[in-house]
Amino acid sequence: MRIARAVTAAAAVAALVAGLTGCASIVPLEPADDADDPGCADVIVRLPEVVAGQEQRETNAQATGAWGSPTTVLLYCGVEVPSASTQRCIRVDGIDWLVNGDDAPSYVLRSYGREPAIDVVVDGVAVGPTPVLRDLSRAVSFTRPNGHACTDLSDADVIGGDSGLG
Repeated sequence: MRIARAVTAAAAVAALVAGLTGCASIVPLEPADDADDPGCADVIVRLPEVVAGQEQRETNAQATGAWGSPTTVLLYCGVEVPSASTQRCIRVDGIDWLVNGDDAPSYVLRSYGREPAIDVVVDGVAVGPTPVLRDLSRAVSFTRPNGHACTDLSDADVIGGDSGLG
């Protein structure tokens, strides 16, 4: 009888641990305010399985994406659409991005001139922002242009080569 209880208890603990391990792979995120924009669905269904060599992870929030273990790239669709900005602006594969490097080596890059807007958060220690944006550009290209564009791009800010962002 004692052995049967011990075996049952061990099986219950093993099932609990297995269940918790399965939950650990889900990246907990908060959706952006406009995550329900239908344009976000057009982007999310086209997200690549690998970004800058990092495998895609499951998230628990609408219109989000995550890559890497530990997580090195996050994507949020439906963020506030930017208007004119004094932030550095770069163009990667035809998509304009505002660069917020205040937390360098981490970056927050916001799509510019497109709706819905998308934020990509990159851990610049683990991966470079340029390969991340290249890998995401096809999916982001399904957002609608809104007439805004980067206006003061130098050759270094148009990425077909390297932006200096890594």
